[in-house]
Amino acid sequence: MGALAAVIVPPANLTLSYAEGMLKDVRSETFARKPNLGGKVIDTNHPAWVYGHLSIYAGKICQLTGMDPGPTANPTGWEDLFKNGTPSTDDVTGKIFPPMEAITRHYFAGYRHVIAKLPEIDDAILQRPNPMGGRMSELMPTIGAAVNFLLSGHPMSHFGQISTWRRCMGLGSAF
Repeated sequence: MGALAAVIVPPANLTLSYAEGMLKDVRSETFARKPNLGGKVIDTNHPAWVYGHLSIYAGKICQLTGMDPGPTANPTGWEDLFKNGTPSTDDVTGKIFPPMEAITRHYFAGYRHVIAKLPEIDDAILQRPNPMGGRMSELMPTIGAAVNFLLSGHPMSHFGQISTWRRCMGLGSAF
């Protein structure tokens, strides 16, 4: 394992563990629902959108690093449903978002694949300039910095949203 992968993999594994814990006591019928407190819908991202949104980035990491994509190919329509800037709509009828099991399966398969393959990526690749462009390249100037962010910082910011959602849904702490 290269030195850079050795720095990225441990926090990525911790993040994956956190992702598993955030699902504690979450039911499929509330997975894509927004909290409703006293008749007022709370505008927060629900787990369906968060896990779906995060799941589309495993394939992007494979593209950045030249890694074999394995199970990271996104199902048809997921990019448009979960890309940055899309709404986390309250799915009252259960027809907007895919089922909980499909979303979480895709998320975990993709991230486990990326984390398992990352030690095979040469440090020279991770030190290359980030080709994503725009603000992402400005903030994360190397491929390694972008991969580190996409495996840890980005998911953890969204899991904070789920933590708030959990409290509003009366689920309490996941840990």
